[in-house]
Amino acid sequence: MDRNVTPDAILQLGFGFWGAKTLLSAVELGVFTALADGPKPLPVLSAEFGLHPRSAVDFFDALVALGMLTRDDNGYANTPATAAYLDRNSPTYVGGILEMANARLYTHWGNLTEALRTGEPQNEAKGGGDDLFDALYSDPDRLQQFLRAMTGASLGPAYALAEAFPWKDYSSFLDVGCAQGAVPVALAKAHPHLTGAGFDLPAVEPIFTEYVTEHGVADRVTFAGGDFFTDDLPNADVVVMGRILHDWPFETKFELLGKAYDALPEGGALIVYETLIDDDRRENAFGLLMSLNMLIETQGGFDYTGKDCSGWMTLVGFTETRVQHLAGPVSMVVGIK
Repeated sequence: MDRNVTPDAILQLGFGFWGAKTLLSAVELGVFTALADGPKPLPVLSAEFGLHPRSAVDFFDALVALGMLTRDDNGYANTPATAAYLDRNSPTYVGGILEMANARLYTHWGNLTEALRTGEPQNEAKGGGDDLFDALYSDPDRLQQFLRAMTGASLGPAYALAEAFPWKDYSSFLDVGCAQGAVPVALAKAHPHLTGAGFDLPAVEPIFTEYVTEHGVADRVTFAGGDFFTDDLPNADVVVMGRILHDWPFETKFELLGKAYDALPEGGALIVYETLIDDDRRENAFGLLMSLNMLIETQGGFDYTGKDCSGWMTLVGFTETRVQHLAGPVSMVVGIK
């Protein structure tokens, strides 16, 4: 056997859930928020979170070793990244998606093998329960958590989208499946000439309005309530669909692309952004894992490549398409009518 071939990477991946759950528990407890004002020593943190003496030192030191905290003579402190993105009071907080991962996905992914064998969801819909979105939108608390999660997942792509697309050539936009409004807020803040709307089910409106108002763009960003399965989409120069198409089977993807096409003027643009799988299906592991997440979460959803989406757009009628990276594992496909 080649002595240079080791099982290290295999074992690190196989036990990756150890580090993931340590971070998720820290987010759940509010560790990074508690450290927003500066370092705290171990006894203070242990008391604040009610941790058992047996667990506390290993827990916080593990977060140091994982690169999520620092430690010196003053105690434990946030890193620049955790201060910016995991303090709940930070405007760039992305922990909502991790809160949902901890509360829901961590348990559901324990049934991945069953999902691989049956092709059936392993979430609230398992065993004839409510569809994922019916369950979420009927419970105000869970809806709030879900929408915060979507904000956490969308902030990076939203800021990148505000820079990567030629918004100067357009005056209005519609964000389909807008959640709290992370994308509309980012676009409106970056481009004062734009007006826009978020389109989602009516239950989302108060949460969207609060978020948009907090960010000072309520004069240019409004809410349009509706159901994209039964209602036409409002007209706009640019239609944005972020993490929408991957929730649904091919027939529904195609239907939604057609509705977006109908809502656009000639020369208008559709922007679809997702964790697009690379065309060769070898490199963007996050995109492939997201598609497995859709296996667990939905009846027929799946992620796809930029080439796939460009082809669908062409079939719908878009005359020009391009694929462009946005942030991290997220890319966008732009179609011009």
